[in-house]
Amino acid sequence: MKSITRLSFGLVGLALLGTAAAKPIVVGSKLDPEGQILGQMILLTLKNAGLDVTDKTSLGDTGVLRKAIAAGEVDVYPEYTGNAVYLFPSAKITPAQAGRSGVIYNLARQLDAKNGNTWLKPANINNTWVIAVPESLAVSSKLSSVADLAGYLKAGGKFKIAGSPEFFNRPDTMPAFEKAYGFKLKPDQKLVLAGATPTQTQQAASSGSNGVNAAMAYGTDATLSALKMVALSDPKGAQAVYQPAPVIRTNVLKANPKVSALLDAVFATLDAKTMQKLNGQVSLEGKTPADVAAAYLRDKKLIK
Repeated sequence: MKSITRLSFGLVGLALLGTAAAKPIVVGSKLDPEGQILGQMILLTLKNAGLDVTDKTSLGDTGVLRKAIAAGEVDVYPEYTGNAVYLFPSAKITPAQAGRSGVIYNLARQLDAKNGNTWLKPANINNTWVIAVPESLAVSSKLSSVADLAGYLKAGGKFKIAGSPEFFNRPDTMPAFEKAYGFKLKPDQKLVLAGATPTQTQQAASSGSNGVNAAMAYGTDATLSALKMVALSDPKGAQAVYQPAPVIRTNVLKANPKVSALLDAVFATLDAKTMQKLNGQVSLEGKTPADVAAAYLRDKKLIK
C-alpha cells in the first residue's frame, strides 16, 4: 500500500514538474516602436525555436515592466543598460561609469542578478535620451548641444518641451540634463503627455502645437530626420549609454538554456543604422512591429 502511495505521489510530482516546464515564456516590452520591435524579435525567435510563448509586448514603461518581471508576470523583455542608473540608485553609479558601454552593462548585469534576473548580450546601439528641437530653431538660435540650449534659456529664449512623465520625473532623464548644464525648467515650459512616445512628442514640437518647440527623443528615432528635428548633443555626458539587451528571469533561463544563444544571435545583428530603419518602418510607414520584426529576422535567416 505504501509503495502504491509513493508511486502515486511520484506521478503527481512528475506531472506538476511537467506543467511547470511547459509554462509559456511571457514576453513583454515597452510602448515605443523600438521596444515593441525588439519585444517581437524575442517573441518570434523563441516561438520559431519551438518554445511556447505568450505575447505581452507593449505592456508599459520601465516601472511597469520592472514590477511585472519581479512578480513573475513577465519572463523576458528588452531593457536598456543605461537604466541601471535609475533601477539601482543605491549603487552610486558615476557618470563616468554610466558613459562607458561595457562598464554600465556589467554593472546592470551584476546588480540585477541579485533580483533573480539575467541580462543577455546587448546590441551595439546607444539609444540614449536626447532633447530635440526643430531644425528652424536650431539654425536661428544656433543650438547644436544642450550646452547651447542652457545659454539660450538663460538669455530668456522661448522654450516648451513635450515629454512623458517618465522623462520629466526620473532623476536620470531631464533632471540629469538640468543638473549637468545648470538650468531649471518651469512647469509652464513642460508639456507632460501620459504614455507619450518620442514620435508623438516630436510631432508636437515639429508642428508647434500647444506652443511646444522641443521634444523628448531617443538616439535611434527615425522620425528625427523625417520631421526635420535636431538632436542636441550632450558634451557633458549627462546621459548614460543605453544599449538594449534582453533581460530574463534567471529561473526561466535555467529551464530553457537555449534562449541565451538564440537571443544573443539576434541582438548581435543590430546596430544604430539598422534600428533607425526598422523604427521608421513602424513610426513613419505604419507597419506593425510584429511584421517589421518578422521580415528582419527572416531576411537574416534567424527564423523560418
